[in-house]
Formats: sequence, structure tokens, C-alpha cells
Amino acid sequence: MSYLQNLSVIEILLVEDSPSDAELTIETFNDSKILNQIHVAEDGVEALDFLFKRGEYKDAPRPDLILLDLNLPKKNGREVLAEIKGDPELQTIPVVVLTTSAAEEDILRSYQLHANCYITKPVDFEQFTKIVKLISDFWFAAVRLPPSSV
Repeated sequence: MSYLQNLSVIEILLVEDSPSDAELTIETFNDSKILNQIHVAEDGVEALDFLFKRGEYKDAPRPDLILLDLNLPKKNGREVLAEIKGDPELQTIPVVVLTTSAAEEDILRSYQLHANCYITKPVDFEQFTKIVKLISDFWFAAVRLPPSSV
């Protein structure tokens, strides 16, 4: 058995409606030294279906980390965050708000809803990549995540 087989895969749910931002985030995480599986939900309803294992997501894994955009179609990120943090089964999953909004009311509301951190997406390609790498390094190298089976 190889060293990599002993490591568990980090499950990440990326809730992002911008295909280019999703692609760049996935590429950056895949370049990291962390074994990860990224699942993408393109809107808030799809994210909640994934998390609550509804419909086509009945066998979805429990994410170790959620990267959540606020400006989503169907159900916005604030509504998704409120449902995650209001559910006893999901509330321990760390949620990183990763969004274009730098509005103080969005930052305050996200923390009131118990987001674990709030990051404004840089518009510059290199800065965006750097931020995603920092997220990966912090959450998967420095932080001890809660157990998957809660």
C-alpha cells in the first residue's frame, strides 16, 4: 500500500456560479499537495441538495470544507449559509465565504450567520490563485478539521 493510499481525500464543496472562477479554483486546489475531491454546485438550491443528499446527490459525501459564493442564482449564499449553520448535522462543516462582495453588510451578515471566514475574491488572476492556495494551506495544513462523522 502506498503512502498516498493511507491518506484520506479531502472533500470540498465549491458553491460557485462563475465557470471561470470554479475552474481556476479547482486547478489551484489540484496543484496543491493535498489529496482532494472538489464537487461544484452552481447555485444555492443545488448546494443544499448536495448537502442534504437529495435527488441525484443521495450518495454525496459530506464535505470537509465548503467554499461559498454569496451572489448565487435560485438561492443566495446567505440563505445557504443560514441553512448550513442552522442544521445540527451540517453546522460543524467550516464555511469559507469566497465572493466578489466587499460590502460591510455582507461581511457582517456572513459572520452573524457563523461563516468561518470571509474572503473577497481578487479580480487579478495571480492574486486569485494566491488566495486559493492560502485557503488550501490554511484549512488543510494548519487547521484541524472536525471529524466527518458527526
